[in-house]
Amino acid sequence: MRIYDIIDKKRRGLELSQEEIEFFIKGYMDESIADYQASSLLMAICINSMTKEETYYLTKAMIESGDTVDLSEFGSLTVDKHSTGGVGDKTTMIVAPIVASLGCKVAKMSGRGLGFTGGTVDKLESIDGYKSTLSADDFLSQVRSTNISVIGQSGNLTPADKKLYALRDVTATIESIPLIASSIMSKKIAAGSKNIVLDVKYGNGAFMKTAQDAKALALAMIDIGRSFGRNVRALITNMNAPLGHFVGNTLEVYEAISVLSGKGERNLTEICKALATEMVSLGLGVSQVNAQDMVNDAITSGKALKKMKEWIAYQGGDVSVFDSPDKLLSAKHKREIIASKDGYISDLPAINIGLASAALGAGRTKKEDSIDPYAGIELSISYGSYVKAGDVIGYMYSSSKSGFESARELITYSTSEKECEPLTLIYEIL
Repeated sequence: MRIYDIIDKKRRGLELSQEEIEFFIKGYMDESIADYQASSLLMAICINSMTKEETYYLTKAMIESGDTVDLSEFGSLTVDKHSTGGVGDKTTMIVAPIVASLGCKVAKMSGRGLGFTGGTVDKLESIDGYKSTLSADDFLSQVRSTNISVIGQSGNLTPADKKLYALRDVTATIESIPLIASSIMSKKIAAGSKNIVLDVKYGNGAFMKTAQDAKALALAMIDIGRSFGRNVRALITNMNAPLGHFVGNTLEVYEAISVLSGKGERNLTEICKALATEMVSLGLGVSQVNAQDMVNDAITSGKALKKMKEWIAYQGGDVSVFDSPDKLLSAKHKREIIASKDGYISDLPAINIGLASAALGAGRTKKEDSIDPYAGIELSISYGSYVKAGDVIGYMYSSSKSGFESARELITYSTSEKECEPLTLIYEIL
């Protein structure tokens, strides 16, 4: 078997066998296949796509390139959640304690942020003392004791995916549904949970720009999950406007606490409840109606907030922020955002808010960059709000004065003289 023949076969739009895909992954990992050959095959896949069978074999080969997490002791109670990223997406910090407080087991590995999207681990580490690295034994022990642990991606899970993703990032081979789906699902399946809920976002602040593309990606991931015996549901959600009122690291922790205290922004709360409902339904095997009632009760009773505090304390975090959440809004410098025109907000591009937050120090351009945990943006407006020129419509936060000017230029919105129809937050549940 030769990599040349495999590249040529896919270039001609033919289907690769399991043996050919395994040969490619193993050869790329042991460096008998060069980067230029791997990138040629990835480009052929981008152009000619892959069948369901090929995508399954690729996912399987990436899982088998490294270790897996054994959560079998928890049976069918394990539930994981993945978001395809967005601006102000702090949903993991909200839904994980909700479902854990109801008896599901959330043993979750999350990533760091790159570019304008924030990473869950960065947000959690902005809480003083929070430990995102635990030994395998401590990780599982915490899940046994509290039903929840969220750590950084660690160990040797799916090393082939990590290596391939780095190559795709610099060879214009990111935009391929089979490659995206296998990348995401290889990590989710290797992480061991029986039940997986996907939050697949579309819009200007998401990777998938249309609801139709997001649905195609979701269906591909559902197919992969089912092939590995996982229960998978997907929500197609709108990311044309920021999710919630806060974008940043400590700022998003602040908003997560607000939602679990029953005081969260409406759109963010609605999406979090929908995600948690699907997770509880799968994890506990109850109807979606019953799961929805349980989720609402977990918030109104304070049970979910108590679980979040227990989780953060268990991983060394400073729980005083629950009693004094304003500590999380204590950046050294703060500037007002002033409205420039009158009208109803008809467009509030999520991507621009994300880029502005990154300009203030909340994001990275390279993985090794440091971030300012207190940097970010607070908005008092949302899609459909009425504003007048001169109104204070939000604040910018940073530990440095240097990013304010560029951030201010990035924060844009459009207005309409007429009231706007509400955004469709959840396009479809699959």
